[in-house]
Parts: sequence; C-alpha cells; structure tokens
Amino acid sequence: MVRKRKSGVLLHPSSLPGTGGIGSFGEEARRFVDFLHKSGQSLWQILPLGPTAYGNSPYSCYSAFAGNPLLINLEAIVDDGDLTAQDLQPDPPGDHVDYGATTLYKTGLLKVAATRFFESAPQRRKEEFWQFCDSTFWLHDYALFMALKEHFKGESWNAWPEPIAQREPEALASWSEQLGMAIGEQKYQQWQFTRQWKKLKGYANVLGISIIGDLPIFVAFDSADVWANPHLFHLDEKGGPIVVAGVPPDYFSKTGQLWGNPLYNWERMAAEGYGWWVARLRNDLSLYDMVRIDHFRGFEAFWEVPVWAKTAINGRWVKGPGEALFNTLRYALGTLPIIAEDLGIITAEVEALRDQFGFPGMKILQFAFGSGPENPYLPHNHVRSCVAYTGTHDNDTTLGWFESLKAKEQKAVLNYLDRDNTDIVWQMIKCALASVADYAIIPMQDLLELPSSARMNVPGQAAGNWSWRCPPDAFSGRLASKLAHVTELYGRQPDFVG
Repeated sequence: MVRKRKSGVLLHPSSLPGTGGIGSFGEEARRFVDFLHKSGQSLWQILPLGPTAYGNSPYSCYSAFAGNPLLINLEAIVDDGDLTAQDLQPDPPGDHVDYGATTLYKTGLLKVAATRFFESAPQRRKEEFWQFCDSTFWLHDYALFMALKEHFKGESWNAWPEPIAQREPEALASWSEQLGMAIGEQKYQQWQFTRQWKKLKGYANVLGISIIGDLPIFVAFDSADVWANPHLFHLDEKGGPIVVAGVPPDYFSKTGQLWGNPLYNWERMAAEGYGWWVARLRNDLSLYDMVRIDHFRGFEAFWEVPVWAKTAINGRWVKGPGEALFNTLRYALGTLPIIAEDLGIITAEVEALRDQFGFPGMKILQFAFGSGPENPYLPHNHVRSCVAYTGTHDNDTTLGWFESLKAKEQKAVLNYLDRDNTDIVWQMIKCALASVADYAIIPMQDLLELPSSARMNVPGQAAGNWSWRCPPDAFSGRLASKLAHVTELYGRQPDFVG
C-alpha cells in the first residue's frame, strides 16, 4: 500500500488575527485555511478547544466535551441577528490576547445575544437550537455546572452546598429551575460554538485539509466531568481527590512535575465498558479528523501521587488500562485516527502499545541534537509511522531555540544540516519536511521566523502563556509560495487541487 506523505501547520484558533480580542472561527480562520491550501498543506493541527479555566490553558478546561465560547466569532452572531454591528467595539491593536478584558467583553455580548435569541429568534432557528440540546447528552450537566460556578462566584464544585455538590436529585431539579436563564445562555454558547466550528471544519475539508485535534489524557478536578461522574475518579467521601497525576523526577526536574489532576478509577471505568471514554473520543472525532492524545504513556502506566504530597517525588507507577481500552474504542468507533504523544522517557511497553494499534508517534527536531548519532529524534532515525515537528506548543520557537544554544551546540546543528547559520529556521523546516515521517507539522511561528517572544507556552511558568497572536499580514501569498515550493520538493504536496 502506498502511504501518502502529508504536511501541515500548528496554529491554535486563539492565535488567529482579527477582531474580538482573540482569534475566532470567523473570516481570518477561513483566510488561514486558504493559506494552507495555497501552500500545499493538508493538515491543520490545533490545541484543545475546551473552555479554559484559571491560567487560560487549553489543557485545563471546565469540560472535556464543551467548546471555548471565546472562540465564537461575534460578526457571525451579528449575521444571525442576535447582535447588531453597533454592539461590537473597535478592536485594540496588539499581538497578544488580554484574557481578562476579552472575557468580559465577549461573555457580556454572548449573554445579550442569548437573551435576544430566546426573545425574538424565528421558530426555525429555535427548533435547530432545541434539536442540538436534545442530541447533546453532556450539555445540561455542563451548562448547569457553569451556571452554578457563576452563581457561587467561581468556587470549586466541592465547596458548593452539599446537596448540589453531591448531585442530589432534588437539588439538581431545584437549581436547574432557579438558574434557568443562565443555563440557557450556556447552551446557546455551545450551540453557536458547534455551528461555527463545524462550518469552518467543513470549509477546510472541502479544500482537502484535515483537522488534527488534541485530547489531554487527564481532566481538571474543577470540571463538569468530575462533578457529573465522581464515581469514575479516585475521590474521598467529600469529593476531594485521593491521588493526583504527575510525572516523576527526571533530568529536567529533581522533584518531578505535580499536575494535580484527579486520577481515573480505571477498574470502575472497565466495569462500565469504558463508556465515558467511548463518548469522549466519539465527541472528539465529530469535531476533528484526527486526534493527538497528550501524555499517551499514561494509558500504559501513570505516575500516582498522594494528594498530600508537595512534590511528585513520593509517587509510584500504576498500570493503566492499556490495550483493553483501545480494543474497546476500536470496537465501538472503528478505525482510530490517533497520534500518540510519546515524548520524554518512554518504555518498551509504551512503544508496544503505540505500535500494536498503529498510532504514529512524535519526533521533535529541537530534541535531536547533542547526544550523538543514535538520538531517535534525528531525522536519519525517524520511522515512517511518526509525525516530524520542528517544535510543539511547549517548545521555544526554532529561532529562539537556536539563539539560546551555546556556540558548540549551534555548531553541532549546523554540521548535521551541512549549512551555515544563514536562514537556520527554514533549514530546520526543510529538515522536518524531508524526513521519512508520514506527517510533518510546522508551528506558524517558525514559518514566520519569529523569536522567543512569540512562543505559545513555557512549561512551569504560571502566567503569560497561551496568548500569542499572528500579525495581520501573516498569511501572505509570498509565504504561501515559499512553503508550497518546499512542500512539493519533499513530496508532501496533496493530490487535491481546488
């Protein structure tokens, strides 16, 4: 069987330029899709689309199923008739998202839009809305959860009054009635999010571009997922976690990393036929064409840390569900278009699980240099079933990375590339595209040759992440032509021409 080589770009929708204070699913998103098409790309990789919590990280969300309302395009809401052009404010210039101001602005307008929709929308639109509500099993729990969080001033669900924290039936019914308008607003937001995203995805698919989504293995404790399904997590009688997730000490951290996510009760999940995971992946595959699973190694074994621990040192490895979960998912969903995030210290057991199901792994070029010719991230050691990246959302930009290297390390990179330090970023891009890997993904920041100030995330840094935005002229015809040339040169040009 001939395997088709593909390439694409990593860019989260929040980083798109345009109005509203943050990237959205509006005109700029379609311009980006057009840029991908013109530059010969067939993949668009994004980060998780969920509603972000404290810190604005897409890897810490209030729901594993819902979408982030901040990504809704307000101009499209005007076109729907739920807002007017006069409601919108002029956009302040800036290359980063001001999450505080943007949240106040967009949330306020989405509340206004929901009110107008319920008061005066045509019956046809209301029927579409109610059909969405009736067919979306997770929606009411999520909407009630968010309405309760707003009512209780952001407190974690386990600090709410016990009847509703413990989801007693009478309390659920009472609060659902009391917070009816707020619940309706939340459902309206999810309806608009889903309509806009699926329209954008359809536009991309017609142009031969597939969307790669991102599925974090763990969920946040303060989420609708844990509140609505406490029996599927290791919690105490009061609803607090007993053990939490992390990773053990390694070369990069003497105390490891203490993530704090509640751990799954895999025995209970198995007894229920892994129904929650089937529903989660089915939902993701309705939104994306492929899914990258973050921290894939946690399915083979995960690092369990007591909740009282101050660091991740006092943890232990515990076996995960392994092939039993993926056999169930494959039986329920068919082919599993999954990319396994297999970075870091990976055991033979993790590699065997990945390979048993044919999931491509990840090869990051920024990790390739400095440890000799057997480094698995060096392109001559790549395999076909993998995705080659210059860097990911957690890496520095390639320009920032190279400039931070010592002179000896820079020389090693240049020796491997057989080049001088002229145009180093594009030399690395070409190196990724030339790899034998079936897929190659380049962050948009690298295509633009941007410095460290444009990186998306600095792991371990609490503030200032996830806010970078593209400049307005990012998707130029000149850049599209340059990328199309090297894409064709290395055999990644798609067959589809629209």
